[in-house]
Amino acid sequence: MNNEAALPEHIAHKVLSMLAPDSELISIAVPDGSFSNYTNIVTAKLKDGSLYKIVVRRYKVFGDYDRGEKAVREYKTFKLLNQHQIPAPEALYLDETGEVLEIPGMVSKFMDGKLIMDTAPADPFDWASKLAKTLAKIHSISCGEEEEKFLLEGNSQATWFLNKGEPPSYMQDYAGGAELWYLMKKLYPQIESVSPTLMHIDYWSGNILWHEDEISAVIDWEEASYGDPAYDVAYARLNMTLMSLPEAAEEFLRVYESETGRKIKNLGFWELAACVRPMTDPVDWRVNGIYGQNTSNFLQFMEDAKKKV
Repeated sequence: MNNEAALPEHIAHKVLSMLAPDSELISIAVPDGSFSNYTNIVTAKLKDGSLYKIVVRRYKVFGDYDRGEKAVREYKTFKLLNQHQIPAPEALYLDETGEVLEIPGMVSKFMDGKLIMDTAPADPFDWASKLAKTLAKIHSISCGEEEEKFLLEGNSQATWFLNKGEPPSYMQDYAGGAELWYLMKKLYPQIESVSPTLMHIDYWSGNILWHEDEISAVIDWEEASYGDPAYDVAYARLNMTLMSLPEAAEEFLRVYESETGRKIKNLGFWELAACVRPMTDPVDWRVNGIYGQNTSNFLQFMEDAKKKV
């Protein structure tokens, strides 16, 4: 286990003493898909011999994000999701200051499940349909003043690259990126206003756990926001396209609109916004020339989005 990623045992003991007194620590593990923060699965044995499993999530320094604020946001979002019966981990403990976890973080209940990322699902249409239905349920959660206190403003989060007076370097370096920036700069003030809902901002296969062919949990809510839900739809569709599942992306859209009972506004604009994320690191996203099919899929997705605006 990477020493940096590993949760120190003394911290695990502290957490267990609060949440499961008299339990015995068995193991600490780093889960698959632990990308951006220090995430560990802690397994303990209770007095009756049963296993007790929790997830300890501690936040890395990233940009100018306040880690305590991030911990509060994810913890309160889990609470909100739990209230609305959305498949998500149960929030157990918040450490805003790092008093126990030594850096800001939170603890949640462990959820059984695996990620479907590197291989295509057995039934792409059923997979896409279930993803769409879950996202529609998430977007049914409206956001008012109380929610907006801990959530980010989603439309701004999704268009961070428009904040300055010229295209950022990664867009200038990507073929067609600068032209895309100028187009979006022009279009952004013209998008239709919609009622803000809860947004995930990073709704893709790497943040969805599956158990027995059903979604067991939507995870990684550190960027939870309120705003135009069409961005989540666009981002998910881009991910499916990069998985070489464009037909599944169309099924996802069809089912989502059927579940919500409305046609999505601003979809083309938000699909263009989603296209900017891979430009920040084309190698990691596999949208540069050496990956062949993903590159053509990505460029086709971008061209199709332009036709919608």
